[in-house]
Amino acid sequence: MSRDNFHLIEKLKTRQTLTHDEFCSLIEERTPETDQYLFEQARTVRHHAYAHDVYMRGLIEFTNYCKNNCYYCGIRRSNHGVDRYRLTKEQILECCDMGHILGYRTFVLQGGEDPFFTDDKIIELVKCIKENHPDCAVTLSIGEKEKYSYKAFRDAGVDRYLLRHETANAEHYARLHPSGLSLDRRKECLFDLKELGYQVGCGFMVGSPYQTTQCLADDLLFIRELEPQMVGIGPFIPHSQTPFADSPSGSPELTLFMLGIVRLMLPNVLLPATTALGTIETAGREKGILAGANVVMPNLSPLDVRKKYALYNNKICTGDEAAECRQCMSGRMESIGYSLVVSRGDCNS
Repeated sequence: MSRDNFHLIEKLKTRQTLTHDEFCSLIEERTPETDQYLFEQARTVRHHAYAHDVYMRGLIEFTNYCKNNCYYCGIRRSNHGVDRYRLTKEQILECCDMGHILGYRTFVLQGGEDPFFTDDKIIELVKCIKENHPDCAVTLSIGEKEKYSYKAFRDAGVDRYLLRHETANAEHYARLHPSGLSLDRRKECLFDLKELGYQVGCGFMVGSPYQTTQCLADDLLFIRELEPQMVGIGPFIPHSQTPFADSPSGSPELTLFMLGIVRLMLPNVLLPATTALGTIETAGREKGILAGANVVMPNLSPLDVRKKYALYNNKICTGDEAAECRQCMSGRMESIGYSLVVSRGDCNS
């Protein structure tokens, strides 16, 4: 490994940021030796903050309707090949009940931007979950909303909100999204959520079409500016019914490298080893944990809808019962010296 790379990793660990040019150099000049040194440092920081604990999030994908037409997304509005569904309130609560029995203490309600689920419906749902399981955290991941909606959700008991920024480069953002969506609006939502007291999550895809090293450096500097409690990073995986169907997948190795960088930037961050990483590489989630991640998100959605929530092709774990997912994940984490814990898994900030 070059002395320059060694120096940059040490500088990142000490200062928790680099310049744009330094981030570009670190990414472009990475080697297998650089990777391993970064991961060793990331694990040290991660163990100091969270020991060998891995937090579980019970993911409930409750609607695959979406009003948006993002070019990379399998449930985009214009994809008429999607078998659309919406879970009922009763189905969602059943998922939470089962998850609670299995040891989940955070439920992540994720869906497309579906106008059917009005603010009032979301608020009623959240209040029911909180009433049934007061020891649990509720996370929403339902896209861009007005600030008053975010406030109403927060007042109802929502603890966290995930809103991937996807890319912090405005030109790149415009090449991934139709003209009605903008990076400025995305950022505005994230800062609104921070102001309202949420534990906030942003994130991006590694290897999305038209992405450059400069784009990745922009992402890292934006994350440094936002200082979120959660960051979701996964490789881009194309969906066959989108404009990017023929685009190559993102690199799992570069995805892991970005996880390590974010751990050094934000020592206390909640950092998932994503399903996309496990999809693109068999041991991807284990490698994610060893690169500095500390969260996994098994699926609690009913089996009959899991394949319908296809943001990308070949998604894993669409046929496993919730109990099987829990047991499998526990075994996977234990095989690398980590353990799933029964905890809300809040950010240690």
